[in-house]
Amino acid sequence: MPTLCQPSRQPRLYRRWLFLLAALLLGVSPSAFAVTGELDLTTSTVGFFAVAIFVLAYALVMAEEKIHMRKSKPVLVAAGIIWSLIGWVYVQNGMSEASEYAFRVTLLEFTELMLFLLVAMTYINAMEERRVFDALRSWMLRKGFNYRTLFWLTGGLAFVLSPIADNLTTALLMCAVVTKVAEGDQRFINVACINIVVAANAGGAFSPFGDITTLMVWQAGMVEFQEFFILFFPALVNFLIPASIMSLFIKDEKPASVYEDVWMKRGARRIVGLFLLTIITAVLCHVVLHLPPVLGMMTGLGYLQFFGYYLRRSLPRSLERKRERYSRRGDNKKLEQLGSVVPFDVFNRVARAEWDTLLFFYGVVMCVGGLGFMGYLGLLSEALYTGWNATAANITLGIVSAVIDNIPVMFAVLTMEPDMSHGQWLLITLTAGVGGSLLSIGSAAGVAVMGQARGSYTFMGHLRWSPVILLGYIASILVHMWLNAESFALFS
Repeated sequence: MPTLCQPSRQPRLYRRWLFLLAALLLGVSPSAFAVTGELDLTTSTVGFFAVAIFVLAYALVMAEEKIHMRKSKPVLVAAGIIWSLIGWVYVQNGMSEASEYAFRVTLLEFTELMLFLLVAMTYINAMEERRVFDALRSWMLRKGFNYRTLFWLTGGLAFVLSPIADNLTTALLMCAVVTKVAEGDQRFINVACINIVVAANAGGAFSPFGDITTLMVWQAGMVEFQEFFILFFPALVNFLIPASIMSLFIKDEKPASVYEDVWMKRGARRIVGLFLLTIITAVLCHVVLHLPPVLGMMTGLGYLQFFGYYLRRSLPRSLERKRERYSRRGDNKKLEQLGSVVPFDVFNRVARAEWDTLLFFYGVVMCVGGLGFMGYLGLLSEALYTGWNATAANITLGIVSAVIDNIPVMFAVLTMEPDMSHGQWLLITLTAGVGGSLLSIGSAAGVAVMGQARGSYTFMGHLRWSPVILLGYIASILVHMWLNAESFALFS
């Protein structure tokens, strides 16, 4: 059996970070996906054509590694076609204002997300430029961690941190560690990234702040704050079962990367501190002021710009002090390095954002928003909860979330507001949160990690382990129904 820790023939270049930080903070209002058009297009030719376009676009996304087409291209075109169809139908019926309003509402949701992400990406790119992650890689190599230890360390940290920092943030942090330490080893990076995505999604499922979907359920008042934590053990099982199986295929070897001493550039630690301050600012904007957290993130970009100004103005003095110090020591190597110092530029960091992933999110948000406006999401939820029992519906929707994405699925459920017990609301929270782990495109964390580790973590690479992840999905449901059986009887 082939091992999962053989180095690839070509070293993978370190990808730009896209720190889809703190999805919990976005405070997404249900309006974007809850907006349903006055015209029911679910049985019309236009509606069927829109669904076909969406399916075709997703098929091209899934085939990204085979056809070598960036995932943003098909969904961008699909979004344009779907909303053009909506606009044409509503113009024909003299209701163009309704479609225009729905489009603007959906676009506003993405705009807030895009600005939020741009700030996060800028900070991460700034930390990369200051060699923060190179220093982290150097530390881990110095500690002598092997592949199996690295696998469990990053997965465990992803599970523990995601309820606090959110699953997106945590997944990308841990993925950065893996790609840096195991640079070039595509087989190991793929399985480690799968483990990280599963762990981050599982950890985010038992906290109101761990995922957008849990935040939505909490804000809607369906589940009280403390009730989310009874999902801890089901979520833990969801992570441990696939992780235990995947770890069996990881060879007990150390990374082939050569250890080297790495020094962070001037201002690196202060940029990390400013990033934490930016997160706090965004949290306070959302929790205390009830304003969109993007306000706090954009303010944080101002923090970084001011600090960048300080770094540029103080650079000559800093270089002179270092030149004198190294000259006294006779350290010619560091003296040579001073000659290649480049002034810090914030806007250069913005330019290096992962635009493909940003545009992919635009396409997905607009496509799903359009299909929801046509009535398909509401139709799906109504059919499930009317024709089936709540348990079967919630389990099925968890699997559906792996394809459609858990956010619109949860929006549809909350819009329907079916009469369910606390146990059932917790079940849909669990399944929507961890069901996205079945496919790499099923969760925002998975999509983001694909963009970060492009070429190493792929759709097909994730799909090979989907049966193992499905075992964890089924086991977590059974554990929840066993441990929390009493909650299913409440208010039923």
